Formats: sequence, structure tokens, C-alpha cells
Amino acid sequence: MTRTLIGTSLQHYVLGLFAVANNVAAIPLFLALTRNLSPKEHLKVCNIATLTSFATMVVSLFTGVAVLNFFEIGIPAFRIAGGLLLLKTGFSMMSVNNEKFEPSVVNNSLSDVISTAIIPIGIPLTTGPGTMSTIILFSSSSTRDLNSHLVILVAIAIVTAVIWLSFLKAPIIARVLRSTGLDVLTKIFGLITLALGVQFILTGLSTTFPNLLG
Repeated sequence: MTRTLIGTSLQHYVLGLFAVANNVAAIPLFLALTRNLSPKEHLKVCNIATLTSFATMVVSLFTGVAVLNFFEIGIPAFRIAGGLLLLKTGFSMMSVNNEKFEPSVVNNSLSDVISTAIIPIGIPLTTGPGTMSTIILFSSSSTRDLNSHLVILVAIAIVTAVIWLSFLKAPIIARVLRSTGLDVLTKIFGLITLALGVQFILTGLSTTFPNLLG
């Protein structure tokens, strides 16, 4: 029973994080930045962007609830605020059009490219406020013991591996999916993000006003 519960929780965490921490929207910019780089430099930028995303998610997991407590922000209020943020993120993903993407940074030095790999590719295109909010809410909804945090950490590691692989194989992904495919994939994840945001808001409202949705 416990193994089934952990498996279900892990699947829930992975799907939730994958929806909000996907780097599909960052692939066109990543391709523009790495267009003139050697394979070794491409791998370095890929590693830095992915490491930035991983560090952001881990910090959110282990310090997010403490920050909320410090500012005396209740979990229901943060859940509603996080849901609204996810709604905004989801709507922006639904309206994205990769065909109109025109990179402004192509011939910069490697140091400039690495800086851009951290911001905005790592933060906020791959792991933005919506991802941080989702991880904090997952953490607050768990039993807050070591096992539950380890399950969320495993989910973060799985999503990080997918992000790294997506950046590493970005040229192949772009060739296979083309602009239309990237656009459709981004909108699918946008729809999942919207649904996740609505669920967070409903849960926050039901906790704050038990009789409202009963």
C-alpha cells in the first residue's frame, strides 16, 4: 500500500513539475545562443542552464515553506496566489508563437552566452515563479517528513534529467517538431499548467472557506 502511494505521489509530482518546468519555450532561444558554439561549448551551456534550474527547484523545496512562515503567509493564501500565477503562465504558454521568435543574441561571446543560459533560459523560461510556487505547494501538502521530501527530490531529479536531455538534443527536437510542433507542444503544457493553477485555487478556497465549495 505504501509503495503504491509513493508511486502515485511520484507520478503526480513528476507530471506537475514537468508541466510547469518544461523548457520547450526556451528551446528557440537556446538554439539561437548555441548556433555558433562548438559541441564542447554547447554542452557547457546545456549543463549550466540545467544546473540553474535544478538549484532553483531544490532551494524552493527546502526553504520555500520557511520563507512563507517568516513572512506569516498562510499556505491557503499562497496556494491561491500560486494558482493565479500558474493561470498567467498557462495563458502565456497557450498564446506563444514560436514562428515569430526572432533571437536578438546570436554572436555574443561565450561568457555572455553563459550568462544568458542562467537568465533567462534557466530562470525564468525553464524554472520560473510558477515552478517555485508549485514545488512549495507540493512541499506544504506533503507530510513534511524526510520520505515525502525525498520523493519530491526524486521528481525534481527526473524533471532535471528531461530538461538536460531536451537542451542537449535541442537541434534534433527543433528539426523534428519544427516551429508548428514546438508551438503545439508548448500549448499542451500550457493547458496542463492552467488546469494545475485552477486546482490550486480551488483547494485554497475550499481550505479558507470550507462551506463555499461544499
